[in-house]
Amino acid sequence: MLKSHKELLGYGVAVVVICAATIVLRSFGDHVNATTVALTFLLLVLFLATAWGPKPAVLASVLAATSFNYFFLPPVGTFTISDPHNWVAIIAFLLTAVTVGQLSARAKQRTEEAEVGKRQIERLYEELREAFERASHAEALRQSEKLKSALLDAVTHDLRTPLTSIKASITTLLDEVRGRTDGNPMVALDEESKLEMMEVIDEESDRLNRFIGGLIELARIEAGEMHLRRRWGTVDEITSAALQRAEPVTRGHDIEVNIEADLPVVRVDERAVSEVVYTLVDNAAKYSPKGTSIRVTAQRYDEGMIKITVEDRGEGIAIDLRERVFDKFFRATRDGDISTHRPSGTGMGLAIAKGIVEAHKGEIWIESGTGGKGARVVFTLPIEDEDDDIRIP
Repeated sequence: MLKSHKELLGYGVAVVVICAATIVLRSFGDHVNATTVALTFLLLVLFLATAWGPKPAVLASVLAATSFNYFFLPPVGTFTISDPHNWVAIIAFLLTAVTVGQLSARAKQRTEEAEVGKRQIERLYEELREAFERASHAEALRQSEKLKSALLDAVTHDLRTPLTSIKASITTLLDEVRGRTDGNPMVALDEESKLEMMEVIDEESDRLNRFIGGLIELARIEAGEMHLRRRWGTVDEITSAALQRAEPVTRGHDIEVNIEADLPVVRVDERAVSEVVYTLVDNAAKYSPKGTSIRVTAQRYDEGMIKITVEDRGEGIAIDLRERVFDKFFRATRDGDISTHRPSGTGMGLAIAKGIVEAHKGEIWIESGTGGKGARVVFTLPIEDEDDDIRIP
């Protein structure tokens, strides 16, 4: 229905345009020749074909040929054509006008079809994009749930283990005290056993305290609430403080320290960087056999940087796990399953170390040890920085 109305309107426009053009051209009298008239009508037919389609263009062609013959070809005012050349001219004009109109209309139709196709492609692309986003969202939710489950398992394990030990020890002690008070002791403990259980409670309480402290530290790093107080200090002092703190866990290892002479002072948060070195040394002691060496080195690295490394002689870390060990709660021996040896730990130390190093605008990564044996953890620190107080992003 709409198409019929458009065609009728196109017919009307064609009649009006050709009539108006004829009146205008006739007003010039003998000052306009037949060639000018023919070209003018052809342009009008082309315009009508482009704007209104092929049928109005055909009508315009017939009207233009008729007007051309009647008003502009001698004898003027009749439909008679005296000169044979004018017959050729009028036929050529009619054929040209119809052909131009048809070609123009087809070009318009192809353009419209192309536009429709473009809109369909855009619609299909939008549908595909929405479907992909839905699928990606579903996959992200699945991965998120999987990650939450893994994190919950890790946290539950690291909370339950010390709590179980504490509960078992204190229950045994309480049963012994209650039985002795009632005169019917169910459990008889000597002083050595009591001391051992108290030590278990003390150690597991410290372990639980460290775990909670690590959680708080990670939360502060991720929330951007941890500040680094930068002061000028020496790498030697920072390393010595970390190694002194790590003495209880490194007694069964040979510690080799190699600090490059004349290293410049660095502007860092000494406590935070010392924590990084301690974490790396602690991990090296846990994951390498007793009696092996742990090597700590510091030297210049590139321009304006210092490189600190901690290397052990343990089993090393598989290449595909070297990025993951910096994730929260990930431990290579538990989650990577590279060994049956499962030392205690929360899996947060390297995540915290990475946050501290990156806050100092440094980098941290893992390499194979000397000769492919063991693991070498490397981190860099800038020698200078303009900011006194930096917040971890």
